[in-house]
Amino acid sequence: MDQDVESPVAIHQPKLPKQARDDLPRHISRDRTKRKIQRYVRKDGKCNVHHGNVRETYRYLTDIFTTLVDLKWRFNLLIFVMVYTVTWLFFGMIWWLIAYIRGDMDHIEDPAWTPCVTNLNGFVSAFLFSIETETTIGYGYRVITDKCPEGIILLLIQSVLGSIVNAFMVGCMFVKISQPKKRAETLVFSTHAVISMRDGKLCLMFRVGDLRNSHIVEASIRAKLIKSKQTSEGEFIPLNQTDINVGYYTGDDRLFLVSPLIISHEINQQSPFWEISKAQLPKEELEIVVILEGMVEATGMTCQARSSYITSEILWGYRFTPVLTLEDGFYEVDYNSFHETYETSTPALSAKELAELASRAELPLSWSVSSKLNQHAELETEAEESPEEQTERNGDVANLENESKV
Repeated sequence: MDQDVESPVAIHQPKLPKQARDDLPRHISRDRTKRKIQRYVRKDGKCNVHHGNVRETYRYLTDIFTTLVDLKWRFNLLIFVMVYTVTWLFFGMIWWLIAYIRGDMDHIEDPAWTPCVTNLNGFVSAFLFSIETETTIGYGYRVITDKCPEGIILLLIQSVLGSIVNAFMVGCMFVKISQPKKRAETLVFSTHAVISMRDGKLCLMFRVGDLRNSHIVEASIRAKLIKSKQTSEGEFIPLNQTDINVGYYTGDDRLFLVSPLIISHEINQQSPFWEISKAQLPKEELEIVVILEGMVEATGMTCQARSSYITSEILWGYRFTPVLTLEDGFYEVDYNSFHETYETSTPALSAKELAELASRAELPLSWSVSSKLNQHAELETEAEESPEEQTERNGDVANLENESKV
């Protein structure tokens, strides 16, 4: 009796990341439910990316200094205390062993005995002497004698290693304290980006500002479009990064950030927003990451501030409210209006559609649709003529040419 038998071989589909599975195009239904867009960079500038399944953890130890600096403050302080405590205990144990092996513990009350370290009568006193030696306190109560060569060698070793530990740990704490991350807290971005007309062109704009009086030197601005895409070959690229031109070729990306500035991106043929209209914008799953870099004037260290805008934070047909006013002898910035916008007249068409309308408006006045249709009809008539008619017409033209020559 013939029966259909299922094959035991299972076909395994390639495992894709969760973001890739979520962002794969769905051809079944175009009216898919709207889901929350996961940010790539949060509004406060922190990257929303977690590194998992890192097997080569030894690479973190090859750059131990950077690893310590990147740790959180509670772990950094814990390691700081543990390193000093362990070294004091370690050398204190060695000082106690030297005194125990030499027999200093048995001649504590013997005035004729010359110990390795005077007034060292146990592990606690050895531990205190280790602290005094490494920190160079030197109270003067416990002193190493010249009758103990092994103690002199240990004193040299502990002094050198203590200096290395001090330089490493103090340097690590200093770098962590002087990091310019907190300087980025006073660099602010507008909560929304806007799209409106500027000088007859559709532009995407956002505003940046510096709350401190000490300025950012050599400030520059960059913008990236984060959007998943699928190539013509079928390859899915999650979170593909595309540059957004904010004045790189004209030098407008280099800022003199004394007062708040509005950064503008002209939507042209090279722009990723070229074909996006007002109706299509809410349907797009994209994120704009803006990066402001510069040197801190007080320290000379490079500082970077980041923020991002998703589609719900891009306002079509709005402009930013002016914040700069002229007072008696100075300019005043009103940061209460920094994030405020107002509605303005803006076409709902995409930049591509606006360009097509502008090109039609620039055509000659003699051009019309009827004349274009007549030209098209004449071309079709010539194409439908039989070869004999074309031969006769060619013969008539030849006869006319001969008559004209006569």
